[in-house]
Amino acid sequence: MWQRYGLSVDGKRYARGVTVHGDSSVTIALNRQCTAYDALAGVDDLTLGLGKVSFSVYADGVRLWRSGMVRGREPAVPVHVDLTGRTTVRLVVEPHSNAIDRAALADWAESRFTCR
Repeated sequence: MWQRYGLSVDGKRYARGVTVHGDSSVTIALNRQCTAYDALAGVDDLTLGLGKVSFSVYADGVRLWRSGMVRGREPAVPVHVDLTGRTTVRLVVEPHSNAIDRAALADWAESRFTCR
């Protein structure tokens, strides 16, 4: 996981976000009551238009959101997940098929939790 400032997806710049490889899973233990997770999910422009991945958000082991296939040079997909009553979140990126997809840089841009 690479916490970044100034990343871009499909030519659009984002102030902050988290970048992972196209085959990744990051688990976050929520240390307080959170009500939502929001982000924009896409293939980072550093991948030069290569890569096809899908994004998923799990909470307490249950998948609550999944993107379709997201390709390089496509706009980021908005993510919104209700986390009311949840204690863990897992952000998953899955490659479509080949080694290029596994090595692609995938962004959770403007990634944020809404908590009390």
